[in-house]
Amino acid sequence: MNLLEFISLVFSDYTVRTVTMGAAVLGLVSGVLSTYAVLRKQSLLGDAMSHAAMPGVVLAFMLTGAKEPLPLLIGAGLAGWLGALLVMLVVTQTRIKADSALGIVLAVFFGFGLVLLTSLQSSGSAQQAGLNKFLFGQAAALVLDEVLLMAGLGGGALLLVALLWKEFKLLSFDPDYAATLGFPVRRLDIMLTTLIVVAIVIGLQTVGVVLMSAMLVAPAAAARQWTDKLGRMVLLSGAFGALAGIGGIFVSYDVENLPTGPAIVLCASALVAVSLLFAPNRGLVAGWWRARRSRQRLRAAAVLEALYVMGEHHGDALHPHTLRSLQTALPGKDVQRALGQLQGEGYVFHNADGQWGLTQAGAETVETLLRETARE
Repeated sequence: MNLLEFISLVFSDYTVRTVTMGAAVLGLVSGVLSTYAVLRKQSLLGDAMSHAAMPGVVLAFMLTGAKEPLPLLIGAGLAGWLGALLVMLVVTQTRIKADSALGIVLAVFFGFGLVLLTSLQSSGSAQQAGLNKFLFGQAAALVLDEVLLMAGLGGGALLLVALLWKEFKLLSFDPDYAATLGFPVRRLDIMLTTLIVVAIVIGLQTVGVVLMSAMLVAPAAAARQWTDKLGRMVLLSGAFGALAGIGGIFVSYDVENLPTGPAIVLCASALVAVSLLFAPNRGLVAGWWRARRSRQRLRAAAVLEALYVMGEHHGDALHPHTLRSLQTALPGKDVQRALGQLQGEGYVFHNADGQWGLTQAGAETVETLLRETARE
């Protein structure tokens, strides 16, 4: 399937359109909120909350006896929110560090959820069939009502982010300063955590509790490589999340027997890899290129200075010298390549005898460098 065929299916096929819309909503909301989780160094909090949502799903089914999305999502949200509050409580009231508290809550809640799910499955009740889709997600089972519910919850979360933009920005970068200004830091912290729980809840049916944590890290991690501005990072992170969602749907339809949830996470991971490699400011390729250019500039400066000093020994800074004498003066340097670069820039000349010397522009450049060095 090519891209044009997939776009045609989105407009003509109900299932493809519904699943694509749901994945896009999930990616957009989780991408925006993942920005705050990453900036506040709380990426593992999303992992703990997503796993903590599992017992809430099972308990909600046991209490209601129905697999309607709203009560199950409410149960997941309450369990995830309770897990986050327990992490905060443990960190503030005990000497246990945040990473240990996250590990404890994740293991206890997820283990409890699996015990409840196993017990329910062994009871023989036919109604429980399909609950395990919350472990790894089942995007293909999404219906329009569920997508609309996801969009409603996600839209509300994004609206709160917009309304509390200044407060969340201060909370993310300098909570102590926010407290001195009179902002209710603790309540804002709980509010932001609650919004992350909302993102987790709307993603459970699409990617499941096991993979949802990736959607709360990958979009923001990718966006962070491209910008230093919070506004741009939020927009980029939301766009990357939506792109990962839509891309995952395309890949899962194109590759036979590839589940949608893992495909979405793989697309998000691919975006992170591309960003880490090719982002202009922080990318590895850009960093390698800058380091290479810096080495070239340093090598060229060393050759210019050597030509100047050797020329001064002859009473004329423009006096030419052989390549061998330059290589002897600068062992370990790629002198010939540097000379070619400098000749192209008009700083050195190559005479008929095969010797190299400074041009007037090259000599003036060296004198400027020497004056700047003397001032330092």
